[in-house]
Amino acid sequence: MNRYNSVGFMKVVVLVCAIICSISALAERSSSARSLPQGRENYPYRSDYLWTTVPNHADWLYKTGEKAKVEVGFYLYGVPQNVEVAYEIAPDMMSATSTGKTTLKNGRATIDMGTMKKPGFLDLRLLAEVGGKKFQHHVKVGFSPEQLKPYTKNPADFDAFWKANIEEARKTPVSVSCKHVDSYSTAEFDCYLLKIKTDQRHSIYGYLTKPKDHKKHPVVLCPPGAGIKTIKEPMANTHYVKNGFIRLEMEIHGLNPEMTDEQFKEITTAFDYENGYLTNGLDCRDNYYMKHVYVACVRAIDFLCSLPEWDSKNVFVQGGSQGGALSLITAGLDPRVSACVANHPALADMAGYLDNRAGGYPHFNRLSNMLTADKVKTMAYFDVVNFARRITCPVYLTWGYNDNVCPPTTSYIVWNLISAPKDALITPINEHWTSKETSIKQMQWLKDHTR
Repeated sequence: MNRYNSVGFMKVVVLVCAIICSISALAERSSSARSLPQGRENYPYRSDYLWTTVPNHADWLYKTGEKAKVEVGFYLYGVPQNVEVAYEIAPDMMSATSTGKTTLKNGRATIDMGTMKKPGFLDLRLLAEVGGKKFQHHVKVGFSPEQLKPYTKNPADFDAFWKANIEEARKTPVSVSCKHVDSYSTAEFDCYLLKIKTDQRHSIYGYLTKPKDHKKHPVVLCPPGAGIKTIKEPMANTHYVKNGFIRLEMEIHGLNPEMTDEQFKEITTAFDYENGYLTNGLDCRDNYYMKHVYVACVRAIDFLCSLPEWDSKNVFVQGGSQGGALSLITAGLDPRVSACVANHPALADMAGYLDNRAGGYPHFNRLSNMLTADKVKTMAYFDVVNFARRITCPVYLTWGYNDNVCPPTTSYIVWNLISAPKDALITPINEHWTSKETSIKQMQWLKDHTR
């Protein structure tokens, strides 16, 4: 597997530059389509048009003060096009600081992106118009990102706050209702739909898959990505159970995956918008919605460690985006976690925009009155950076540079804070997705870290 340890990481960053070889292909996107569906790759399948972007540093990384240049290409049916390209250059997730136009000759042109005086990422945003249609593309390059530091402060009573909340939740014994799901079970493994009571007021649902061999196995907790949703594809990651893991895929809102669409709609309208729960109660750390979510992850591990089939040694967490954040958070909260895999973590240095640079998802700078002093104070108790500081188990972190959901600025900040043994898989061209192959590699990494 392509992995880099923390010693050689910054010099040998790019596993994916081999993928790029001659091109850095990104999706053709019309002006009305500003983001990709989660899980979709960003190479233009079945598209007649193709952008290419090739930074003059193969790893897309520069030292502060070094100038970055990018060769840009635009193709129709694989034939270079001599079109005018408008572009803007901006710090990661920020407004443009410069704009320009260039005409491609033989389908190519080189654009000087300039440099950065401080560590961070620059984003080259491209626009071409052909036959009345607009085609967009972008590429981000980094400047000394290993020096990025968080804006978010570390509260003095952080550990005491979380210890008290977990202890309070544990006054309510974990109780579980369990239903065997015949349609998701096979000759190799059983699948169960669980409802787990995590504290006096809250419950979560989850699908548990476990091998039928009645042997002892490692357990894996998989928290969900962002959104008010149920678990739609519980069989998407059966490679875990087929490789000897007991896996719990959970949701965080107490929404039964078997509810009807009408019932789901009635419940979700209680929130202001799709991810409104992430702003719910943010004025006060004791009332913030995510408090019971973080505690629920620990209680889910309480449940997994009570299973007679658990091997009594290996407790893993694995997830992406919000699920990547919750995986890192759980690893920072619970010393039983023996290894953690996280993709492009959300909820990281969320107040970073106050430092005039990219902050983490859910990008509170886009909402009014979300970066007030009280709310920023609350965020510090829930920000991934302060859990990353406390992780002691091995971590495998994956992220892409072109991600505009969980930007590379904040992923690097998390990486830089982890002092535990760590491996990274960096995929510069990726937006907010990982491939099935990456998922299998991550599973194998956990297998290699089984004690």
